Amino acid sequence: MMKYFLLFFILFSCYTTIYAQTAMQNGAEYTVQDSVLIPTRSGIDISATIVHKRTNFQPLPVVLFYTTYYQGKTDDFFAKLSAERDYIGIVAYARGIRSDLKEYAPYEHEGTDVYDIIDWISKQSWCNGKVGMFGGSYTGYSQWATVKHIHPALKTIVPQVAVMPGFDAPMENNVPYGNILGWANDNIYKNKLYDRGLVFEWFNSGTSFRSLDSLGNQPNPIFQKWLQHPDYDSYWQAMVPTPQEYSKINIPILSTTGYYDGSQIGAIEYFKLHNNYNKKANHYFVIGPYDHWGGQSKPQKNLMGYEIDSVANINMRELAFQWLDYILKDQPKPELLKDKVNYQVMGTNTWKHAPSLQAINNDTLTFYLDHELLLSKKPKKKAYKKQTVDFKNRENQNNYYTPEIIFDSLDASNGLIFKTEPIGTEFTINGSFTGNLFTTINKKDMDVSMALYEQMPDGKYFFLTRYVGRASYAKDNSKRQLLKSNKKESIPFDNTRFVSKKISEGSRLVVLLNINKHPFEIINYGSGKPVSDETIMDAGKPLQIKWHNESFINIPIWKN
Repeated sequence: MMKYFLLFFILFSCYTTIYAQTAMQNGAEYTVQDSVLIPTRSGIDISATIVHKRTNFQPLPVVLFYTTYYQGKTDDFFAKLSAERDYIGIVAYARGIRSDLKEYAPYEHEGTDVYDIIDWISKQSWCNGKVGMFGGSYTGYSQWATVKHIHPALKTIVPQVAVMPGFDAPMENNVPYGNILGWANDNIYKNKLYDRGLVFEWFNSGTSFRSLDSLGNQPNPIFQKWLQHPDYDSYWQAMVPTPQEYSKINIPILSTTGYYDGSQIGAIEYFKLHNNYNKKANHYFVIGPYDHWGGQSKPQKNLMGYEIDSVANINMRELAFQWLDYILKDQPKPELLKDKVNYQVMGTNTWKHAPSLQAINNDTLTFYLDHELLLSKKPKKKAYKKQTVDFKNRENQNNYYTPEIIFDSLDASNGLIFKTEPIGTEFTINGSFTGNLFTTINKKDMDVSMALYEQMPDGKYFFLTRYVGRASYAKDNSKRQLLKSNKKESIPFDNTRFVSKKISEGSRLVVLLNINKHPFEIINYGSGKPVSDETIMDAGKPLQIKWHNESFINIPIWKN
């Protein structure tokens, strides 16, 4: 997540309070209007910072950076980025930020508040009638909320690494993130940081996930509210465009994300839905070997131990401004955008371009999970592999931890490893792997983790992507359907991260299949109760799993 430098809270109550100052950046002089209060139809004013060059007197297009974070005076950096390029730069804050946090409700009001902000901007004498938006993560989400009802002055959005509430944040496939408590506490309320050992105290004590904030002696209303909505229900769905609203989004859009971006599945879902419901969508998509930061700014040349290809070293923030210049100033289209889908193939030092996500593949590999093998043909003889998880035992963990992309050995951590035979002919994995797991368990639910690797000819492992999901939501993320104990069930999955990489001749594909049991994510004990309320007292007997060899994964590829 983005890190800034100083904490400097300024609270104002007067509607017209404005102060101006001049600043120097890269040799240019700016006028900065801080704590401008923008009215909204709700009656709650939005705090904003407005920056422009002192040498600009004519009306200009406006670039809006809307954020839920406030870290201090350095926040005007994002407005200055725009002013430097001869825009009016504006940073606006979510309601309650820099005013009264009692008004703050993450994700809930962006659809109306940002519309009102743009409406106010469009009526100012310094605005030429054109507004664009850019930015990542929550700021990326806010742009999608904004286009539920598009203001006429909004000409383009550039949502980068955009989260989709309830879909990939604060939970992914209905499994809450382990850090959602810290997000609200540290970033929003600026409370004293929870003790670093809190998650280990929670893990070892076996208390409920819902009690985590009380365990840290700092109740958190955002954390508690999110846990009340474990389904992808109407609460979450109302925050993003409906199918009908997607069909009316006709402004040009540029989306960016990365293979190792925690918000990638949300970013790519927006792109899929927009194109699904609007066949004429003017929407460009860029993805490469980037994490959450690199997908919205400057990439790391060494990403978790992997040296990215030189052609991948593209500043996504600079790309965003090239796009804004293209739309708002009639400048040339960014050179990288040769087609609607633009992706960097790791290991080839090339970018590929396609008119759609469907056009990036010409084949699919199917592998069945049979004993310790990934077989290309369905096994004739039915069989299964057993796994046991004792949730009461806190001496060991079913851990999933990948601090690096390339590593020497693979720790199963009580999970199961399946491997293909050495690959005979190289190919490229392009896209998201899918599949269906067939299983019999002695409980009513479980949280499944599945990671995909390439074991390279030298024996080292290359982490490709991962799936995590709750079995009871596999068929419908909006409705929990508990598994039946001791009956064979299917767990289909398709909401996994996109990756593109050349798989070398002699490599093997490897799957690590496991069940979550560690301090950094919620523990699903399988009792059938609301998972956030379960405690170690609900663990009962160890989870007994039979992974049937009908289970398979589909891997989309491109063969030359």
